[in-house]
Amino acid sequence: MPEIRNYTINFGPQHPSAHGVLRLVLELDGEVIQRADPHVGLLHRATEKLAESKPYNQSIGYMDRLDYVSMMCNEHGYVRAIEQLLGVEVPERAQYIRTMYDEITRILNHLMWLAAHALDIGAMSVFLYCFREREDLFDCYEAVSGARMHATYYRPGGVNRDLPERMPQFDKAGSKWHGAKEMTRRNANRQGSLLDFLEDFTERFPKHVDEYETLLTDNRIWKQRTVGIGVVSPERAQALGFTGPMLRGSGIAWDLRKKQPYAAYDKVDFDIPIGVNGDCYDRYLVRMEEMRQSNRIIRQCIDWLRANPGPVRIDDAKVIAPSRERMKEDMEALIHHFKLFSEGYCTPPGEVYAAVEAPKGEFGCYIVSDGANKPYRLKIRAPGFPHLAALDEMSRGHMIADVVAIIGTLDIVFGEIDR
Repeated sequence: MPEIRNYTINFGPQHPSAHGVLRLVLELDGEVIQRADPHVGLLHRATEKLAESKPYNQSIGYMDRLDYVSMMCNEHGYVRAIEQLLGVEVPERAQYIRTMYDEITRILNHLMWLAAHALDIGAMSVFLYCFREREDLFDCYEAVSGARMHATYYRPGGVNRDLPERMPQFDKAGSKWHGAKEMTRRNANRQGSLLDFLEDFTERFPKHVDEYETLLTDNRIWKQRTVGIGVVSPERAQALGFTGPMLRGSGIAWDLRKKQPYAAYDKVDFDIPIGVNGDCYDRYLVRMEEMRQSNRIIRQCIDWLRANPGPVRIDDAKVIAPSRERMKEDMEALIHHFKLFSEGYCTPPGEVYAAVEAPKGEFGCYIVSDGANKPYRLKIRAPGFPHLAALDEMSRGHMIADVVAIIGTLDIVFGEIDR
């Protein structure tokens, strides 16, 4: 018998974007992992340094591009930090809109995670189903911002605009390809406002989550690939700096929406799901239940927003740009618009840290201000970095195939890790 010795292999990167920028160096004994060394830095984009060279309001769009699956939640963390520096109070209607869009973003994130995680492990159908629901939610992004992903919708002092009274329709030109009857069907739930469209989505969505669970939750192959894989105890999860579903999957009910409420989270009712065993399967169950709870929060926000019209941003010309209607009629308003977006505004000297419960965990921004119109220092606390740092500990003793399941359960996006 030849002597079997440890050997080292590269696990990725396979592709120059998305999850492909992770390079793992695996030290193996046969197919059993002895050590996993994540190599990061292949997507370094210097977001923090870029933000220190630009006025505060020019960096909101950078936040969308960090974790490019949790766009508006990233904006929320950055905008909240600026608001703390300025000492502004956001109108209540804007707080409810932010809460609603944070939860839309959470569902978007978890659908993308589920689609990719299931595909990695070998379940093809779930990928197609998840993208079906994501399309509706991207339409909600587009309705308020004009962009399907990188919205830049949240602004210091509120949001850019109120919710539209009419949803965009599918173009009638599409009937050439799909037929007039099909286009009428597609536009059936788009005849009312954005809130009507979202309400229709929230009525359909729980059944879709049931479909995903029918395919996976009791599927014996799925359970063989996830139960007992990547186990992290509650004590280790805390020591490693886990947040979000990674921490709650290990049985610790820590959620900033409950523990340190912001926006309108103290006015809506929802539950925090937690796991028992701290393995990949428990983290899967936590995220599935989080989608149901997000749906529940969105329904409550819809009801409140229908009953309570009002301003969606503060009335402060130093921070908020004039409306488009005013700019078309008033040259002074137009000059104010250009000046605000080119020079920005100055914040009082000081330092703040503001965090939100993003879909992947705690996303926070630490800003040091020296009184200028740009941050003296910006440090982003991204949830994915401590999770990736634990990959070595979670992988040891598992097989190569299990590393795929562990990477999937981390739900990492490298835009925020290689920031």
